[in-house]
Amino acid sequence: MSTDQELKKTNSSHKEFQSLLDQDFKDRKLKENEIIKATVSEITKNFIVVDCKAKMEGMIPIEEFKNDDELSKIKVGSQIDVYLERIESFKGEIIVSRDKARKMKAWKKLEKVFETQEEMTGYITGKVKGGFITTVDGLPCFMPSSQIDIRPLKRIDHLMNTPVKVIATRIDKNRGNVCVSRRAVLEKSKNAEISEALKNIKEGSIIDNAIVKATTDWGIFLDINGVDALLHVSDLSHGRVKKPVDLVTIGQKLKVKITKIDKETNRVSASVKALTEDPYENIEKNYKVGKIYEGEVTKIMDYGCFVKIEDGIEGLIHNSELDWTNRNIKPSKVLSVSQKIKFKIVNIEKESKRISLSYKAILENPWDKIKNQIGKEAKIKINNITDKAIFGELIESKLSGMLHYKEISYQENVEDLKKFKKNDVLNVKILEIKDDKIRFSKRALEKDPMDWFKDNRKKVGDIITTRIHEVLKTGVKVAVDQEKKLIVTIRKNDLAKDSADARPEVFSKDNALDAKITELDLNARRVKLSVKAAQIDEEKSLIAKFGEGATKSGATLKGIFEKAIGKKGKK
Repeated sequence: MSTDQELKKTNSSHKEFQSLLDQDFKDRKLKENEIIKATVSEITKNFIVVDCKAKMEGMIPIEEFKNDDELSKIKVGSQIDVYLERIESFKGEIIVSRDKARKMKAWKKLEKVFETQEEMTGYITGKVKGGFITTVDGLPCFMPSSQIDIRPLKRIDHLMNTPVKVIATRIDKNRGNVCVSRRAVLEKSKNAEISEALKNIKEGSIIDNAIVKATTDWGIFLDINGVDALLHVSDLSHGRVKKPVDLVTIGQKLKVKITKIDKETNRVSASVKALTEDPYENIEKNYKVGKIYEGEVTKIMDYGCFVKIEDGIEGLIHNSELDWTNRNIKPSKVLSVSQKIKFKIVNIEKESKRISLSYKAILENPWDKIKNQIGKEAKIKINNITDKAIFGELIESKLSGMLHYKEISYQENVEDLKKFKKNDVLNVKILEIKDDKIRFSKRALEKDPMDWFKDNRKKVGDIITTRIHEVLKTGVKVAVDQEKKLIVTIRKNDLAKDSADARPEVFSKDNALDAKITELDLNARRVKLSVKAAQIDEEKSLIAKFGEGATKSGATLKGIFEKAIGKKGKK
């Protein structure tokens, strides 16, 4: 056979072999981007060589087998799942990945278990902002810090790179993100244990060995046969409890009654006071309003003092019921904690469990003594001076009262307040006592200038002679009595009959001035004088005596008098 014939035969054989090989690969139906089965054909230092029944063997970096300690388990001939990226690269090589196969398989598994909330095994491999990287079947997932345990952990070294049970809580298919939770697994297990334990506990059950686990200002946490229970501060006693820590210690055993079990949250509420009878149930039989009893001061507040009447029953003495003389006295200045005192019950509110007490009710009431002192002289010490009055306390009884500026003197001048200062002692008269309020008067100790009208039998219509005390722009002030204690203002329009003569500036101090009493009210201390009215009365008197001509234009009182004198002389 010639060389050409042999060459043609060889090429024909190659083509036939290639055709058979291509047909064999075609029958294998390899598809890119899918997971396929591969057999380990060789294990080298850097690669795992696998037979994928392709034209060439695939080479996978050995690092992809180090997760989950897989490298120690595989050997030549082992079948593994790999991810087929390319059947043939530009170099003619097949490209496969064990890592991507594991991740794709894990993702599909996660999608299923996310719906069923099945538990999976993961490895916490690293820490990131806000949480940890947790690898589940080769797929990196995110575990928030709050989801690593039921309670906050200071350290998690013991959990790093060790198998932990987790549940998928969120899957983002678009971003390829998965969130997992170890806490959900622990809570699920804990809830199962609690549910089992709660089968032996019922509402109304009495537990003798509840163990104190922790205390707060608002309650106590108990361990009841493995179940957590809350004993609220309001359920510790029928009375008021300052702080639970004052009553119990950690590890102490308590006898409690189960008052409530929430089946949905597995929360248990317990009570100590439910084991005893409510002392307020029959309180009206044991304590009467208006009666005096004895108790112990337990707490002092700005607004009053709490007093223990008996176990579980407390009353409040408001600061207005501490002292007769000072309704706003500071409670700590009167009573002290642990002090034994007597008190009177003022009011009992059974429904709201409130009892009002009075401490001052057992003390001597100075108001009873002072009631018969109205109209009598007394001494007061000035405590305060305002722009309208003086406030002072009686030296003997310490009761406080008011001295209005109008009661300082009969002139009723507000400037009189400037004559006094704090701590001055004054002699006053007690004018009035009403609603625990006292009204004083200093001027009442002196003779009332208004009595001049009584003493001189003066009444409305009488004409009196006064002395000008002060000239004002709106009129004049005149002194009615010689001592100048009774000062009356005559208005400008009452100074003269003729307006031309009714000018204040024509009058001088100490000049005599006749005026008519036009108004007089001794009770209201009101008097009104008028020079004009006096002149009108005088003219009427002259007219009646000398005729109408006495009042013609140009006539004067002097002329009238001269005329009258002249007539008398002729006669």
